[in-house]
Amino acid sequence: MWHQQELRLAPRSRGFHLITDEIATALAELREVKVGLLHLQLLHTSASLTLNENADPDVRHDLDAFLRERIPGDLPYFRHTLEGPDDMPAHVCASLLGTQLTLAVRDGRLALGTWQGIWLGEHRDHGGARRLIATLQGE
Repeated sequence: MWHQQELRLAPRSRGFHLITDEIATALAELREVKVGLLHLQLLHTSASLTLNENADPDVRHDLDAFLRERIPGDLPYFRHTLEGPDDMPAHVCASLLGTQLTLAVRDGRLALGTWQGIWLGEHRDHGGARRLIATLQGE
């Protein structure tokens, strides 16, 4: 079985946001899969997807603070500045963290570890709505 759909994520503030439930809820077909894979591809170059801690929101805060300190918008060698001082750092963060995840599906649910969740990394000050393609394969 193959299923593919585009999901639209509402605009979010800069930082990391737990989106596991939003994705699972949007994919009704997930519940039909006994064993399979879910591939998520974010259709943007200034945001990211990552799998990380889902219980303590301080982890999301701390990773955002770490990246902002190490990749500020005022680096003198950045040439790509027409879209604002937050744009080039957003591209760097998206490249470092990635824009795709492939996750195991087992018995109609994402097979995540106890403390794992899917994060959207919004690396722009005003990134707007984000789109992703979800491709589900399984039986």
